[in-house]
Amino acid sequence: MNISYNWLKEYVDFELTAQEVADALTSEGLEVGCVEEVQPVKGGLQGLVIGEVLTCVPHPNSDHMHVCTVNLGEGEPVQIVCGAPNVAAGQKVVVATLGCKLYDGDECFTIKKSKLRGVESLGMICAEDEIGIGTDHNGIIVLPETAVPGTPAAEYYNLKSDYLIEVDITPNRADACSHYGVARDLYAWLVQNGHKTALHRPSCDGFKVDSHELDIDIEVQNAEACPRYAAVTLRNCEVKESPEWLQDKLRTIGLRPINNIVDVTNYIMFAYGQPLHCFDADMIKGGKVVVKTMPEGTPFVTLDGEEHKLSDRDLAICNVEEPMCIAGVFGGKGSGTYETTRNVLLESAYFNPTWIRKSARRHGLSTDASFRFERGIDPNGVIYALKQAAMLCKELAGGEIAMEIKDVYPNPLPDFVVDLNYEYAYGLMGKNIGADTVKSIVTSLEMKILEETAEGLKLQVPAYRVDVQRPCDVVEDILRVYGYNNVEIPSAVRSTLNVKGDEDKSHKLQNLVAEQLVGCGFNEILNNSLQRAAYYDGMESYPASHLVKLMNPLSSDLNAMRQTLLFGGLECIAHNANRKNADLKFFEFGNCYYFREENKCPDIVPGVSSSRDPEVIQHVLDAYSEDYHLGLWVTGKRVSGSWAHPDEDSSFYELKAYVLNILTRLGVNFGALVFAPSRNDIYSKGIEIQNRGGKVLAMLGIVSRKIQKMMDVDHEVYYADLNWKLLMKAIRNNKISYTEIGKFPAVSRDLALLLDKGVEFAEIEKVAYSTEKKLLKEVTLFDVYEGKNLEAGKKSYAVNFVLQDETKTLNDKQIDAIMNKLIANLQAKLGAKLR
Repeated sequence: MNISYNWLKEYVDFELTAQEVADALTSEGLEVGCVEEVQPVKGGLQGLVIGEVLTCVPHPNSDHMHVCTVNLGEGEPVQIVCGAPNVAAGQKVVVATLGCKLYDGDECFTIKKSKLRGVESLGMICAEDEIGIGTDHNGIIVLPETAVPGTPAAEYYNLKSDYLIEVDITPNRADACSHYGVARDLYAWLVQNGHKTALHRPSCDGFKVDSHELDIDIEVQNAEACPRYAAVTLRNCEVKESPEWLQDKLRTIGLRPINNIVDVTNYIMFAYGQPLHCFDADMIKGGKVVVKTMPEGTPFVTLDGEEHKLSDRDLAICNVEEPMCIAGVFGGKGSGTYETTRNVLLESAYFNPTWIRKSARRHGLSTDASFRFERGIDPNGVIYALKQAAMLCKELAGGEIAMEIKDVYPNPLPDFVVDLNYEYAYGLMGKNIGADTVKSIVTSLEMKILEETAEGLKLQVPAYRVDVQRPCDVVEDILRVYGYNNVEIPSAVRSTLNVKGDEDKSHKLQNLVAEQLVGCGFNEILNNSLQRAAYYDGMESYPASHLVKLMNPLSSDLNAMRQTLLFGGLECIAHNANRKNADLKFFEFGNCYYFREENKCPDIVPGVSSSRDPEVIQHVLDAYSEDYHLGLWVTGKRVSGSWAHPDEDSSFYELKAYVLNILTRLGVNFGALVFAPSRNDIYSKGIEIQNRGGKVLAMLGIVSRKIQKMMDVDHEVYYADLNWKLLMKAIRNNKISYTEIGKFPAVSRDLALLLDKGVEFAEIEKVAYSTEKKLLKEVTLFDVYEGKNLEAGKKSYAVNFVLQDETKTLNDKQIDAIMNKLIANLQAKLGAKLR
């Protein structure tokens, strides 16, 4: 939120600089992102001074220019050529001296020594629009006789810079979403740090009803969604441009002025945190405002021209015939104020934060008003803001207040009552700061002390502090004002020793694998666990029915927990590819989440089972599960732009090498793995790496064209998914052992096997290792042939077998016996033939 330094000073007295204010707010938990100087006039009128025209004669070579001598207050008078029709001797004027920079929108030009029609000119006598203090260009500015030559124009116009303080408001601090809210916090800090200060805001004593000529009825049908609704009318207003002081305030904080009525409502919201809405009273059909919900599917067009379908859980502000606005979120077409508006109704309300939050998310609308309403505003500030707005509208737009304020507030919201124990507070803070300091801070934060004992305080916390409802919340408030840096670090360190467990081993191996991948040219990515549920529509391996969906999603793009890391990586690839960076290698560690309807607990029966029952809670959780995964993405070119190597595209086999290297680094026993074709529909082609129990440790393949198209990715993407939890289980009992390098030579034998096309290499591996478990060290496929000279439906595998005995040299007899046995088993189990 943007805070104006000068505006802030209207509510709290202080002598701090803008940067000191920023430091104080940051120390209190209202973190300041930046402090930026803002000039009300671009350039700050630098280089402009007050001058006196001593002489003014017609230009010898022009029928409209004049040659003037101007006294600038010091030194010799200067000669300036001026083309304005109203220039004359004896005038006090504004002069742009040599080197002065003047602005026309974003364009800047510098005043230089020049010749106009052959006569030298050493400056420029300015009009209003040329220096940015007005729009008049009919002639130069003529100042009163009292103006003193040589006075800087910025000093003459009393032009002071403002400072924009950008405060990052956390979701729990709805009370600080205004200048007065920030002023309250700053006031508490000033009091605690011994500064002379006072907190104040304008009085409402000037509010009075002028007539009862424009009475509009108010009816609230849904008090749950709208606990408080107030309104007042003004008649015979003139909708026009706001005065400069109001426009400057709004522009400083980044708002565009619209007209005096709308600007007042924006001013009040950013001043006091109470959103308002203004209606053209003549457009309120039936002369009545009804606050209610509408039937499901009711069409509604917002001010921006977009049509929405209202839900029966959307609170609407209606007239007797139709909805005029989605309460607290967005106004409807025709519900605002226009140049033709003469009669105005001002609305000030407190809406249920949950209702507003859900409506804003449901329609994908986010406004300054909904931002405040959904976090919880001050229910007791509704009338104050309404009165201030009415008085200001009357001042700026004329007219009269034409009805008594109607305030529908059937069930007043109470303040929060909190019991604070001193010992509890000191223990939580880590320091005994004394009861007097505690009382001083809570009082400065507008908390009332209802009761006081030696042990603690009973406090009444204002209703606008929605984040302070428990003793620990009060302690946090006290500590942030007292200053976290004022709590000393103890000299003694208390610690306990823990034995490293499975989690520690997992983290260590994650770092090891991450370093390995970075060394191979990968970049680590970190994506949101929330994804678009629509990604999973029509999928078989990750069906939409297995999604963990959010009850109150921030948007339709973040409405479900991810089942796979794939889509986050594809979003990153699309983002980079659209920025001419298409050769990519990514990896990510992250959780994936699943819901199984069949594991869902039965409905809780009132009086029989309780939602607090541990067994019931466990049954609820049984439907949900999560796994930790490692994802790898490879796309684009493996080699590009190298003088020593031709360009080469990435391939599936490159990805496979990375996956196998990871498994090798983790110490996975390849003899216990099974390689099988993947039937996962995220791949057009892929393989799975399973353990003997059939659980998938890893899968890799080419991402399907359908998914690539959906994610707007043009290049082929190779993706691998490793189930980290299962991999950790697979190596849990691994023990590191060391052996001598074999002293006896290994023996290599090749077989060319003719097999049916449906036989996979993994089946050959399985048969080979089951045939010879001791001496067979390695089985490698080095050629596959399909084509001429082979029977129909057949293919040829060229397979290499490596045999080695650690204790002696193998002789031909032993080798032949093993190979014959291998051939026999391959023939018997796979129907293989030797070529």
